Amino acid sequence: MFTIDDLSDRLDGYLTVDEIAQVRRAFYYAEQAHDGQRRRSGEPYVTHPLAVANILANMHMDYQSLMAAMLHDVIEDTGITKEALSRQFGEEVAELVDGVSKLTQITFEDKAVAQAENFQKMVLAMSRDIRVIIVKLADRLHNMRTLGALRPDKKRRIARETLEIYSRIAGRLGINTIRVELEDLSFQAIHPMRAERIQRAVVKARGNRRSMVRHVQSTLQTTLDGDELPGTVMGRQKHLLSIYRKMRDQRKPFNELMDVFGFRIVTDRIDTCYRILGAVHNLYKPVPGRFKDYIAIPKANGYQSLHTTLFGPNGIPIEVQIRTREMEAMANNGIAAHWLYKAGQTDRPIAMGSHARAREWVRGLLEMQRHAGNSLEFIEHVKNDLFPDDAYVFTPKGDIMELPRGATAIDFAYAVHTDIGNSCIACRIDRHLAPLSSRLESGQTVEIITAPGAQPNLAWLSFTITAKARSAVRHALKHQQRNDSVALGRRLLNQALSSFGLTLETLSQPHVDALLEALTLESLDDLLEEIGLGSRVAYSVARRLADSEPEQIQAHSDEQQGAMAISGARNMVISFARCCYPLPGDTIVGNLSAGRGIVVHRSECGNLEDCREDPEKCFPLQWSDTVEDDFPVGLRLEIETRRGLVAELASLVNDAEANIERINIEERDERLSIVNLTLSVRNRVHLARIIKRIRNLAYVGRVSRTGS
Repeated sequence: MFTIDDLSDRLDGYLTVDEIAQVRRAFYYAEQAHDGQRRRSGEPYVTHPLAVANILANMHMDYQSLMAAMLHDVIEDTGITKEALSRQFGEEVAELVDGVSKLTQITFEDKAVAQAENFQKMVLAMSRDIRVIIVKLADRLHNMRTLGALRPDKKRRIARETLEIYSRIAGRLGINTIRVELEDLSFQAIHPMRAERIQRAVVKARGNRRSMVRHVQSTLQTTLDGDELPGTVMGRQKHLLSIYRKMRDQRKPFNELMDVFGFRIVTDRIDTCYRILGAVHNLYKPVPGRFKDYIAIPKANGYQSLHTTLFGPNGIPIEVQIRTREMEAMANNGIAAHWLYKAGQTDRPIAMGSHARAREWVRGLLEMQRHAGNSLEFIEHVKNDLFPDDAYVFTPKGDIMELPRGATAIDFAYAVHTDIGNSCIACRIDRHLAPLSSRLESGQTVEIITAPGAQPNLAWLSFTITAKARSAVRHALKHQQRNDSVALGRRLLNQALSSFGLTLETLSQPHVDALLEALTLESLDDLLEEIGLGSRVAYSVARRLADSEPEQIQAHSDEQQGAMAISGARNMVISFARCCYPLPGDTIVGNLSAGRGIVVHRSECGNLEDCREDPEKCFPLQWSDTVEDDFPVGLRLEIETRRGLVAELASLVNDAEANIERINIEERDERLSIVNLTLSVRNRVHLARIIKRIRNLAYVGRVSRTGS
């Protein structure tokens, strides 16, 4: 069994005597705190924190992280408080332990909600000290190594959570050694039989390929030595989940995947990497389009390397990665290289850059958390954002932005800054105007055009893919909906108050405050928002306010008050019914729909039969004098079947300065067809002019407007 003395011997290589003593003191404290507690496997519980500290020692983490690993379960599993730890080991270690401790379980109806809430807490702890997540990953890794004592269903649940969240975080932070092991252990827990079969096949294939691997490795090493290029050539193994995913996604048999040989060449300096690349390309022909330079343009997690694929002996594909020793340490340890640097083990720029990228990522998580509607929405954003493929685009100033594969100009705008995204109206890709929904490709230069007062569009959610963009659009739309709802609620309430001779401005504040308290609302805007969304009826609220101010009620007639004016501008709480297609010039009514606000209908619309007599749900509206929008309208044409019909109708509508949004043709018999058109027109007069032109066609019979 691994002991504290074994760990101390390992730490002697990079920690001071005093630091090792502090780690030992934390171990003895944890051993005493967990006295009598045992794991499911029957081992003393303290073996778990010791194993977690050993994993961190492999990464050369600092002594405070190792102390936090020793103590990470004492707050939850024993009676020891954070304050007691702070007195014993200092505030910094106590904060780390508090962040790493298994998070306080809250009673939720859904386990998914509980996991999402706990992850949000972990993000907040990460924002205070990034070491929290490294210790948490080591804790999860040892738990995955010792899953054997759990029930199969519990194994699968923990493995799925590990695969969806923790392995992705390890990858995002560049800690490749932990990511690979977490993925393989999760795969073995979720699909034990598949993992076992692939493992047996890998061992068998490795034996069959041994001579070929030795030959290629020897040839590469001889080439480097002959050109006096310092470098070590080593074989590279594919891990189980990677093989399984490629078999499943690419629909390839195991033998085809194992036909690809992988090698890694580790050298001393960056310029040597490029010289080695030239040497291996001179030895074996490169496969076109399979070279990637992650040294010039690192991945988001700080990973740097040259990747190339070669045609090896007998045409066998050979994948080669070329990197420096510092890049190798970065690829395996990621953000932990920051502490390797502190221990004098690696190069400062790579390590510091990794730490800065990690902190930038955590800041992005916090921004998403503020914008997300709930914890489940937040964790879904995080899952989508954790594994971006590589697509590098440039700003007009030449700065490089990394985005997921398939990202659009909207995603780019929000990646630059949230305010840029919220106010963008168009974009230029490689100096040419392009739609905001354009998918971006590596190497393009993207310029965003903004306008003051511009607002995000609901349609953006259908083509944005980055978590930051989606959460920011949703947040802006919620804010926009509130503003629209408050404005509409104010108009509706003022209209209702006018029947009592009152306005919002003439009401006394104490009476308004009393009503808000009775309705358990915090502000007048909250009340107006509920009225605008249709959750409260304006007339009922006006009646209660009028009853509280009888002395201000003026004499008023029972005649209908002036109808509220509607402009053509659609917003989050005013929409136009698709059943009857109202147009400027039509007599219109408003239907107050809970959660949607006002839906504008034509007064004769058949869908209003149930609520037409309810003045609180259905009320008259009128068109504003300044309507300049285009509106959809439906037409039904009875027409003689003939060739060129659609082209002739489209030409006629276009000449009348209108657009066809949709067309559908039904053949009634061999002579007669029914054409259903949806046009975009300005008003009733414009529609009448179009109908007159259509009726002048010799082969057109009856023309009628639909939705009445």
